[in-house]
Amino acid sequence: MAPSSAGRKAVMRNIAEVLWENPPGHSPGAISKMLVRPETAGSERVDFRISTYQPMSHVEPHTHKIQEQIYHVLEGEGLMELDGERRVAQPGDFIFIPPGVEHAIYNTGCGDLTFFVITTPPDDK
Repeated sequence: MAPSSAGRKAVMRNIAEVLWENPPGHSPGAISKMLVRPETAGSERVDFRISTYQPMSHVEPHTHKIQEQIYHVLEGEGLMELDGERRVAQPGDFIFIPPGVEHAIYNTGCGDLTFFVITTPPDDK
């Protein structure tokens, strides 16, 4: 068995061990748990989080220079905005966003909108 990269170790945690955060650019009811990031798990190439947006919550439209993102909707419904076009996002939907595409997500439903976000690389340098 090959040794782990640069002496890094595997990480196993329970989602309940991770605190909710309100990232910059997100409305107050848009919270995330940063499950896998360089500072939480020592990852070098991925940011993996779960987000829950209360009704009327959103992230402001923005773009990434080099990051790719995947959203996967788990529950609730809302609107995903991609380059100014809005489409309904609901459970089972996944969205791939390449660098340079302006995007935002809005909870327009009556309950919480919960989704995974996978981003690579973790920072948009």
